[in-house]
Amino acid sequence: MAASELMRSIVEIALAAGQEILAVYNAEEQPEVSLKDDSSPLTDADRRAHRLICERLSALTPDIPVLSEESEAEETGVRLSWSRLWIVDPLDGTKEFINRNGEFTVNIALVEAGEPVLGVVHVPVSGVTYYGQKNEGANCLSAAENRPIKVTKLQAEQRLRVVASRSHRGPLVDGLLDSLRTQFEDVELVSMGSSLKICLLAAGEADLYPRLAPTSEWDTAAAHAVLRAAGGEIIDTGFRPLRYNQRDSLLNPHFIALADPSFDWGSRLDSLAE
Repeated sequence: MAASELMRSIVEIALAAGQEILAVYNAEEQPEVSLKDDSSPLTDADRRAHRLICERLSALTPDIPVLSEESEAEETGVRLSWSRLWIVDPLDGTKEFINRNGEFTVNIALVEAGEPVLGVVHVPVSGVTYYGQKNEGANCLSAAENRPIKVTKLQAEQRLRVVASRSHRGPLVDGLLDSLRTQFEDVELVSMGSSLKICLLAAGEADLYPRLAPTSEWDTAAAHAVLRAAGGEIIDTGFRPLRYNQRDSLLNPHFIALADPSFDWGSRLDSLAE
């Protein structure tokens, strides 16, 4: 299957999953919320989107296994034997969905040998879709247009736009922000929910996103692929690119998403180094 044809198919699957989510989101009655074993919330929208995505991916690429947040846990040895797989979050930002703020997404990523090579992040409420593929660039699709997107290159030590919560950052991020404020003329905080934080970097609307708290691989894989296609990267605190399906755990290490990996970040992020 040609790269462009595969991408078009995955975008269509993400859009269809978004319609499943909106059917629940726009219903008059409030969605029923249950708790999973890790106490994270689960709604019928998660289940409906999961079912549609898994069925359509299995039909489209029957030889590629699907790892979804809502899948039954796979035996670790079997999962680690997959050199190529789909990593899916059918509804990233279930809390945002429940709070009805619109900042939730459908995330679908293709991972090869640990590397995210294709990603689609669809925002059901706005209808905006970010997508990117290795060697093919990244785009932002809306009802009005389908435009290429690229990261912004940093210029000296002027303005730095950091994606971080204003109220729930934690001491590690606060310490990093304090350090960055001594190195840049202006540090602007940009707030956004779910994997959209990473997409802001891909679209040239932010420069840095430190995540120094737990996340899972399905939270980041799709947006990571978009960011890489747009010219950015995600690194762990040892300055290594984030990898997928390479460990027993599906939890990501702490990471930093960078719009401009060529910028001299080393000394500026020394406090995070392992």
